[in-house]
Amino acid sequence: MAKLNHEDILAYLEEATILELNDLVKAIEEKFGVTAAAPVAVAAAPVEEAPTGPTEVTVVLKEVGASKVGVIKVVREITGLGLVEAKGLVDKAPSNIKENIKPEEAEEIKKKLMDAGATVEIK
Repeated sequence: MAKLNHEDILAYLEEATILELNDLVKAIEEKFGVTAAAPVAVAAAPVEEAPTGPTEVTVVLKEVGASKVGVIKVVREITGLGLVEAKGLVDKAPSNIKENIKPEEAEEIKKKLMDAGATVEIK
């Protein structure tokens, strides 16, 4: 078989019809196991910033402080418990007041309890 040079190949490509070129591309793809599809740049999806802290936290009543009655009232307001249940929760300190809540809500609860005189921790 005669070896073709670049000029011969380019001359053929200039004279070939679209259908002949399409057939040539298909033959090359099959022969060499390649594809002639133009590479498509995939736009990267915008990266969401990962939360810097935990997404769910627990508010823990560490110590009641001087105003036990005030803390019981706040615990009742936060949890919706009755007087006896809220008192029992406060008496068992350290105890979890609210679990699996958003950090923003936990900060509000912590502020209320600290205003009532309690020592509070967010885990």
